[in-house]
Amino acid sequence: MTQHVILGAGPAGVIAAETIRKHAPHDRITLVGDEPHPPYSRMAIPYLLIGQIGESGIHLRKGSDHYERWGIERVAGRARRVDVAARTVALDDGRTVPFDRLLIATGSHPVKPPIPGIDLPGVHHCWTLDDARAIMQRARPGARVLQLGAGFIGCIIMEALQLRGVHLTVVEMGDRMVPRMMGPTAGGMIRRWCEVKGVAVHTGTRLERIEAGGGDALVVHLSGGVRVEADLVIIAAGVRPAIGFLQGSGIQCLLGVLTDEHMQTNVAGIYAAGDCAEAFDKVSGTTIVSAIQPNAAEQARVAALNMVGQRVELRGVTQINVLDTLGLISASFGNWQGVEGGERVETIDEAHHRVLSMCFDGDVMVGCNSVGWTQHLGALRGLVEGRVRLGPWKERLLHDPTQFMAAYVDCAQAQSRWSGADDTRRR
Repeated sequence: MTQHVILGAGPAGVIAAETIRKHAPHDRITLVGDEPHPPYSRMAIPYLLIGQIGESGIHLRKGSDHYERWGIERVAGRARRVDVAARTVALDDGRTVPFDRLLIATGSHPVKPPIPGIDLPGVHHCWTLDDARAIMQRARPGARVLQLGAGFIGCIIMEALQLRGVHLTVVEMGDRMVPRMMGPTAGGMIRRWCEVKGVAVHTGTRLERIEAGGGDALVVHLSGGVRVEADLVIIAAGVRPAIGFLQGSGIQCLLGVLTDEHMQTNVAGIYAAGDCAEAFDKVSGTTIVSAIQPNAAEQARVAALNMVGQRVELRGVTQINVLDTLGLISASFGNWQGVEGGERVETIDEAHHRVLSMCFDGDVMVGCNSVGWTQHLGALRGLVEGRVRLGPWKERLLHDPTQFMAAYVDCAQAQSRWSGADDTRRR
């Protein structure tokens, strides 16, 4: 009987455990999570903050006996070390868990900047269920809230806070909002939109220190001498793969845990999936960590099938982010920053809060940004991920990027016909 151990009880860990059970009904499965709560989705926490769901609504699976019925043993603990020779995982409470096959699905952890006062009461991340509980105690209507970070996760948190009726100030060290997803024009438009909605936004600004004020209040000092009083400070300064416990294990890590096309690491029988995994991306031609749930789910499925002996390959890593910021939809696909020697086009419709930028390598669109576009986003994704050759359409898009849907219909269908003809000739 094979012993499968899964480190991480988020979406990737749970999907992998269930996939293993479906294909190996008699194997042993141990799911190790570092929180005492039933496995839950962090992406559902904003809905908890605004009262749209209760705590049970963030659980990944309903029913208190779900994991017992599936024959999945749940263990509460944090991995401290992996011994690849002994095939064991040491937990922080002194226990040792043996394995035949191991999946590392520990996800990410929030970055904690070295800011004086960051450990004061009233300063929180928004990452765990316990964080959410603490935030709801302070983020009441009319409360003064300062949030550090206006990245992808930060903007999701920001929207939930605004819906709670707080007075919100957002501080971003980058020169624009969502700087790792959007270019200067798009990020600037998102900022102006947020300001119209009543959010005070400081970009290109550092949070220098936090001090205790009167009562439960906090005083936040920003670069440039700006001083902001707050009842709550939220740190949303980014996340990093939670892989520190692998140091010295012999499991190869770059930014994340490096995997092959089967999601296997350099150590046989040890796999990785989700936000902590670094997998090969066919669009960029390099390995990347892409911390979005569709990638986590597919990587978990592929890893689990290989763990039970099925040779399955990951089709690729999706580079896509779609964000709703106070009602303004933005998206990025592929290499939105462009490639050396490539061409770029950008169109701006300030009156309608729209931006569309495209990057090309030859006649292939390798990446794009969009703000304010809600229709036909699938066509943009298809052009980038399909590496569709645009031919004459490239020059048309350079003159009018808004014609991307017509370009997709014409070029993608033609490419499909050519591919089909090639397949026929090969047969």
